Amino acid sequence: MIDTTTVLDPAVDLEVEPRTVPALARASWPLPEPTLAYFPDVRFASDRDLGATVTGRDVATASAGRSDAGRSDTVADDFGHVPVLLDRCVDLLTPALTRRAADGSGAVLVDATLGAGGHSERFLTDLPGLRVIGLDRDPSALRIARDRLAGFGSRFTAVRTRYDGIAAALDECGYAAAQSIDGVLFDLGVSSMQLDRTERGFSYAADAPLDMRMDPDLPLTAADILNTFDARDITQILRDFGDERFAARIATHIVRRREQQPFSSTGELVELLYQAIPAPARRTGGHPAKRTFQALRVAVNAELESLRAALPAALTALAPGGRAVVMAYQSLEDKIVKSVFAEATASRSPAGLPVELPGYEPEFTAVTRGAERADAAEIERNPRSAAVRLRAVQRVTGKGRA
Repeated sequence: MIDTTTVLDPAVDLEVEPRTVPALARASWPLPEPTLAYFPDVRFASDRDLGATVTGRDVATASAGRSDAGRSDTVADDFGHVPVLLDRCVDLLTPALTRRAADGSGAVLVDATLGAGGHSERFLTDLPGLRVIGLDRDPSALRIARDRLAGFGSRFTAVRTRYDGIAAALDECGYAAAQSIDGVLFDLGVSSMQLDRTERGFSYAADAPLDMRMDPDLPLTAADILNTFDARDITQILRDFGDERFAARIATHIVRRREQQPFSSTGELVELLYQAIPAPARRTGGHPAKRTFQALRVAVNAELESLRAALPAALTALAPGGRAVVMAYQSLEDKIVKSVFAEATASRSPAGLPVELPGYEPEFTAVTRGAERADAAEIERNPRSAAVRLRAVQRVTGKGRA
């Protein structure tokens, strides 16, 4: 894997090359209200990954839920972001982070999906001895988080990398890749900031360049896939990453359309999808573009490949007593998380033995029973939490730091 790990000096501004974005026109196709439909019947439901935006009413409602201590997980911060299941993440990770000292002294938390830094800010505030290492591939998000968390000084370090670069990031920060940290948090999927910045091309709710890159330095864009991949590869992407039952039909329309004019905007793709998907199917299950947009985003950013590599690396990095918390927003992600956690919590003794062999006990134990979900009250205040599936495990064996 190409090394994309870069440690950001808290004292130095992150330089990001400005990108020229063409003026955006109003879309000519019918736009939906923000929807909570994701995959009807069998898939999760959330506007987080679909491109619907949080409205001013949502933010106002969230802000109304602020507690006296300013600690509610439904409070919109100054960045227009409401961290998902914030209080629950704190409840799950704090026991691991305070094993040595009540203020978190000596403990290390890796926020593997830093984003705007909402989760990290809460942990740094609650535990004044804690050190947090934040990972993100998006330089814009890193700049926002670094500015937001600058007041915590050397207790916070930002690292530009995909989350499967956790081992290299730990090495850069002076920690071993194995059993050196106390907690790790993953908040998967596209971030609120990326969805809400129209020019990034993640949303089908407004016309924008067909980009969808979480890391602007990646060579592949959504437009590249649509304009250069053959129909068979496009079909596979839509089926595997979007569960799109009309994948072959859509791919045929894409290839036929690009022969006349290459794709360059999200609006062009949405209009094609209205043409390619039969009318009865368009009238059910939410916006007809949702599966295609998800599939392209996952392919552009190699999200599932990265997750498959990141989770084992994160578990390896945990010291005994350390915990991992993962929040997934669609079933493709959650299936991977569930599988990795099931293997980690399984006995390593040969099958069929009546007793557990010494030294072959499970390395991890489940902290949550299956996947936890946001309750109705949080979903009402923070619609982007509707799809979340949270799972957590704790390392119980192995020699780690004291």
